[in-house]
Amino acid sequence: MYIPVLLISLFFVGFFFRFFRVPKRRLPVMDSSVVYSAADGKVVAIEEVDDDFLSEKRIQVSVFMSVWNVHINWFPVGGEVVQFQHHIGEFLVAWHPKSSTDNERTTTVVDTGRHKILFRQIAGLLARRIVNYAEEHVGEKFEQCEQCGFIKFGSRVDILLPLDADIKIKMGDKVVGKQTVIATLPR
Repeated sequence: MYIPVLLISLFFVGFFFRFFRVPKRRLPVMDSSVVYSAADGKVVAIEEVDDDFLSEKRIQVSVFMSVWNVHINWFPVGGEVVQFQHHIGEFLVAWHPKSSTDNERTTTVVDTGRHKILFRQIAGLLARRIVNYAEEHVGEKFEQCEQCGFIKFGSRVDILLPLDADIKIKMGDKVVGKQTVIATLPR
């Protein structure tokens, strides 16, 4: 009787430790023309969208994080946080296209000095909590690949890039936060 309960308890303790881990990763070469992945996961969308937040067309790159991925998120570019907004919403599965507009999410806009890059942390079906450190630091500068927060239990990150960005990944690619180059920006 006690052994099955102990084994199940140990599984959940191990799962939580694995889920909330902060991996030590080499610091990439900082380059203002490079956009790094903000999250670990799988690329589920690369498409042109009309973004209401910036009121312009953008290329959206979406990375889905399963419950097995690291859920720490990093700033894909360095610069000044010029806008931040928390949006209350639903909890659709995070790989669903409508999750970008209908789900609970945060929107952060970083001004690199040449470009404004928008990224969203999107809660999924199980994710009910988004933590974003930029919320209280609008007007402050953050370094590229600095930790920006995390999303609990399966979720998605969208990065909205200028139309002339050179996309370096393709649909279905596995990306690693703070390591994989998503795109390069024109100088």
